[in-house]
Amino acid sequence: MDLNRIIQALKGTIDPKLRIAAENELNQSYKIINFAPSLLRIIVSDHVEFPVRQAAAIYLKNMVTQYWPDREPPPGEAIFPFNIHENDRQQIRDNIVEGIIRSPDLVRVQLTMCLRAIIKHDFPGHWPSVVDKIDYYLQSQSSGSWLGSLLCLYQLVKTYEYKKAEEREPLIAAMHVFLPRIQQQIIQLLPDSSHYSVLLQKQILKIFYALVQYALPLQLMNNQTTTEWMEIFRTIIDRTVPPETLQIDEDDRPELVWWKCKKWALHIVARLFERYGSPGTVTKEYFEFSEFFLKTYAVGIQQVLLKILDQYRQKEYVAPRVLQQAFNYLNQGVVHSVTWKQMKPHIQNISEDVIFSVMCYKDEDEELWQEDPYEYIRMKFDIFEDYASPTTAAQALLYTAAKKRKEVLPKMMAFCYQILTDPNFDPRKKDGALHVIGSLADILLKKSLFKDQMELLLQNHVFPLLLSNLGYLRARSCWVLHAFSSLKFHNELNLRNAVELAKKSLIEDKEMPVKVEAALALQSLISNQIQAKEYMKPHVRSIMQELLHIVRETENDDVTNVIQKMICEYSQEVASIAVDMTQHLAEIFGKVLQSDEYEEVEDKTVMAMGILHTIDTILTVVEDHKEVTQQLENICLQIIDLVLRKHIIEFYEEIFSLAYSLTCHSISPQMWQLLGILYEVFQQDCFEYFTDMMPLLHNYVTIDTNTLLSNPKHLEILFTMCRKVLSGDAGEDAECHAAKLLEVIILQCKGRGIDQCIPLFVQLVLERLTRGVKTSELRTMCLQVAIAALYYNPDLLLHTLEQIQLPHNPGPITVQFINQWMNDTDCFLGHHDRKMCVIGLSILLQLQNRPPAVDAVVGQIVPSILFLFLGLKQVCASRQLLDRENHSKAEKADIEENEEISSDEEETNVTAQAMQSNNGRGEDEEEDDDDWDEEVLEETALEGFSTPLDLDNSVDEYQFFTQALLTVQNRDAAWYQLLVAPLSEDQRRALQEVYTVAEHRRSVAEAKKKIEQQGGFTFENKGVLTAFNFGSVPSNN
Repeated sequence: MDLNRIIQALKGTIDPKLRIAAENELNQSYKIINFAPSLLRIIVSDHVEFPVRQAAAIYLKNMVTQYWPDREPPPGEAIFPFNIHENDRQQIRDNIVEGIIRSPDLVRVQLTMCLRAIIKHDFPGHWPSVVDKIDYYLQSQSSGSWLGSLLCLYQLVKTYEYKKAEEREPLIAAMHVFLPRIQQQIIQLLPDSSHYSVLLQKQILKIFYALVQYALPLQLMNNQTTTEWMEIFRTIIDRTVPPETLQIDEDDRPELVWWKCKKWALHIVARLFERYGSPGTVTKEYFEFSEFFLKTYAVGIQQVLLKILDQYRQKEYVAPRVLQQAFNYLNQGVVHSVTWKQMKPHIQNISEDVIFSVMCYKDEDEELWQEDPYEYIRMKFDIFEDYASPTTAAQALLYTAAKKRKEVLPKMMAFCYQILTDPNFDPRKKDGALHVIGSLADILLKKSLFKDQMELLLQNHVFPLLLSNLGYLRARSCWVLHAFSSLKFHNELNLRNAVELAKKSLIEDKEMPVKVEAALALQSLISNQIQAKEYMKPHVRSIMQELLHIVRETENDDVTNVIQKMICEYSQEVASIAVDMTQHLAEIFGKVLQSDEYEEVEDKTVMAMGILHTIDTILTVVEDHKEVTQQLENICLQIIDLVLRKHIIEFYEEIFSLAYSLTCHSISPQMWQLLGILYEVFQQDCFEYFTDMMPLLHNYVTIDTNTLLSNPKHLEILFTMCRKVLSGDAGEDAECHAAKLLEVIILQCKGRGIDQCIPLFVQLVLERLTRGVKTSELRTMCLQVAIAALYYNPDLLLHTLEQIQLPHNPGPITVQFINQWMNDTDCFLGHHDRKMCVIGLSILLQLQNRPPAVDAVVGQIVPSILFLFLGLKQVCASRQLLDRENHSKAEKADIEENEEISSDEEETNVTAQAMQSNNGRGEDEEEDDDDWDEEVLEETALEGFSTPLDLDNSVDEYQFFTQALLTVQNRDAAWYQLLVAPLSEDQRRALQEVYTVAEHRRSVAEAKKKIEQQGGFTFENKGVLTAFNFGSVPSNN
């Protein structure tokens, strides 16, 4: 390939005027053999301009990620899709490690991504030699090649990071070589604190973390190796950062390599302690390691961390992530006696001087609040910020210490009270005191010593601060109200004050962060306090308007959740303002979707999704108000149209849910038009969203069957969708849904003249059965369509079966269908499917013009039905049991737990004692019970799509079967004897029991009718009836 031509084309992609022509040139060239290796040669060449090398690296990365693996042609096509030729792949494998070593950082990033994709597909099979290549450069005397080779090793380890232990064997084999090598390397580097040396050390730590963070490879980590590594981590955590780094701006210091190296060392020790080093919480393969870790390293590492906290206490700089990981480690140490003994003398200083200091309002908070209050809100409510935040980690450490160690809470509360009661204290410290108390609310509300004081705390210290002239104190006070919203108030006036102040902060405060905290506090008070709900009833409209204003301004998802919960709390009141609210939400949704940064900002998607859920909640609340629903329909259709027009597929599930809510009671002409639009969407985005559409499609069939049948186009659309799913590669879940829809149509339209559809439906599902079926669910669902057709019109089904010709199956398929059905009767699960199967078999046994195939299985029919009735009986029994269990679980949850452990005790000992004292019922037993529930209940997703057979007054399967068998007994004695002859004594008793249940159900149904007709009720004691004649039956006496 002509390198200059490629270079010129790449250069053209950087120039806006030449870009289109340059991209066309590249698109015509990339399939030519030797193109991809040519890109790699350009990338590593020092003679090519850097922007061109960078463009080449991006192009190569895109090619490798897309075209590296061999791909099969799509179903039904013969042409194989393009992939990079094996000769080219080999050239890239031969040169990419050197390319990474020789390239500058910005290009290296792209090449390491290429390497990861190649390792994922080719290691170890096609490329075992990558291990030797990386090892060769790691052993090089030139340290210049070390960073690149460590980055290559990192890609190898990252590829296996989250794989199960048994899938990591190729990595473990490689690490037997590499782990001693990088250990030796880092020991050699430790005395050198230069930038490059520490950069290499950091990269080695990242490799080690990726190796151990998900599964600890014990075969690589004997006691001696672990001890050597732990000493390396301890040294890095303990060493001083060069003093010249203090000249750097504080905001930039966390990015310095010395602090990053410390962070990774801390990350490793905290992870090892949390996941593998805490006896009592580890899985059995780590029992021995955890004992050894706790005894050998836990205290030594903790000593260094206490030193770091002391540096912070002395006002020395500590990077936030280092502080956060130190807190995480200590959080583990609190519950173990050996580490607690060392921590205990310092815990008061740690709590008051370090944790408390971290939890106070800071200069950077104030700066952000003033400069960008909306960004301040986003930061405070971002779970990813929380994950990395020292404040969250400090809060978690304090919570664990206060919960597990009894001496911590009283001292910390006394410290906070002192701050709150002294009017001269710095307001920021008052914020810290409230932050501490609110964080411990769960514990305080359970402790008899404190819970009765909390109302006074709110009255004397929180309510006044809600009127402070400092916005952050008003916001913190709202946050504390939220934390204590479940408090049992003794003085009603205090509850009224709490609610009124929260409402006032929400509606009148000028600072948006205060409004957001007030919204959360108010909703939580309303949800937890019945009286609060009553107090706020007259203000629902103004509260809702304010909440909508906040959502529009901040696009905060937590406030969207508040609106949802408030709608549920005030369903009556919301009905009157539903149209305004929905219009308002639709405008916000449109604004979010059309904003420039929508594509890049994940928060926007979460926010928009929250709005759609909220509108759905409003629809549910107003479902009984027909005129309101009609107005909402027009607004919702605009949203649905916007999403479908812009093909924003991440919202398809939500808009299908909206459309479902709009069709639950009646279906307007506009909603029928939507069916045609949905069909177009289905054609484009195809199978992926069929299961999401299913509830809506079910409504089209069941809610307005008259309109469905008034236009042949409607049924044609539904059938075409089902056919496309059942004939393509949508996956068996979607196929089950498609078969279910066909079954629903048949049952819904029984007696409504859809005879012409039955052969099409039956042929489609039986053809599907001739191809490979992995799950019994799909097999029974396809059979069920044919069984529904049997129920619809037995003669029509039998005629259809005789006419159908299936590929690779010469002759009629009646025999195969009947045999498959009989083989699979034990696979029909849940209530509906079993009932359908019983009804189908009952029709089969009373057919007068029986096909020979039915005669051939005569001995299986009644035993199969009895087996299905046994399953139905279990379903009913387990539902009752589950109701009782849920009731007892709720009672158990109400019992207060005291989780403190005495000062020097190990939490694991307490846990072990608790487990021993629970001998009556071990863990395994509970798990077995859960399995039993699952097995018996079998509430599949499909069970929820109801049919006329699932209504209370529908055909009763017990009566249907017994009536069929009695009819046969009276009409055809010889056939009857063939049916019941194979029954054992147990089965005959079971048959008698089924008849008794049928008679009981019949008498209950008749009694209900009498009540409706006369308003009276008469009990008749008929005793146990004997219905069936088995010939000579032994006496019961």
